[in-house]
Amino acid sequence: MKSSFILKRAEKMGFCFGVKEAVDLAKTIKSDQKIYMLGMLVHNEQVIEKLNSKGIKVVTEEEVLEGRDEICQGDSVIIRAHGTIKNIYEILNQKNVIIYDVACVFVKRSREELLKHEKDGYKIVFIGDEFHPEVRGIVSFGNDVKIVKDIEELKKITFNKSEKYYILAQTTLNKNLYREMAKYIGNNFKNCKVGNTICGATFERQKAVEKLSTEVDVMLIIGGKNSSNTKKLYNISKELNGKSYMIQTHKDLDFDWFEKGNKIGITAGASTPDEIVEKIESILLGGRCNG
Repeated sequence: MKSSFILKRAEKMGFCFGVKEAVDLAKTIKSDQKIYMLGMLVHNEQVIEKLNSKGIKVVTEEEVLEGRDEICQGDSVIIRAHGTIKNIYEILNQKNVIIYDVACVFVKRSREELLKHEKDGYKIVFIGDEFHPEVRGIVSFGNDVKIVKDIEELKKITFNKSEKYYILAQTTLNKNLYREMAKYIGNNFKNCKVGNTICGATFERQKAVEKLSTEVDVMLIIGGKNSSNTKKLYNISKELNGKSYMIQTHKDLDFDWFEKGNKIGITAGASTPDEIVEKIESILLGGRCNG
């Protein structure tokens, strides 16, 4: 078994400022009443477990919408970086709870762009995963938003020449897909305007993994299995380096991956704390697969 691995981190990786703000806030809230986080504050089971241990409970959007939650007046509710749907904000305000809204600035900007352009007479087309909480939240503020998941679905839309359209995108959309989308729209439809709502941190992380994956033998992408941005980092890496592996913690490591190469690249999704990355690095440098 090798014990002389060369580890190289991506230039940009790990917690983004939005996620960090949400987690830091959750750790510092003090209240005599209950504290809830609306959905998983971050897509990382280890982080959520730590917050649970501090007495912060998860309440789902469905529970709030259906009146099955136990949130009472004076309780605290943290709205995660993804934001949430319009109805949830209204319900929480009616309950007279303390709201800590840490929706990411890029999510808030997308929301504002949608409202502004609808007011100006644009029809909204949104590129993203319709089931992702960020997308569900943003489009809930619109009147009639068309959601498409990729460039293929976008090409099936009939753009009425007598209408004007504004194109929004999920903040964590793959940057290559965004470029392809913008080029297609620009070349074919003069009545369409493409907004730039890709998160800057997401763009930097995707660019960094693109670079690093071509410089190493094996690429590790660390993040929660339900993390959209981690999956996108993995997909970008996998296209360039066949030996790319997505893992959640050190327990997922398989030393057989490294038999034919000792240069290991490491990146992490926006919901992955440094301690998880450091644990994996210490194990690799120690040449052992346990601990």
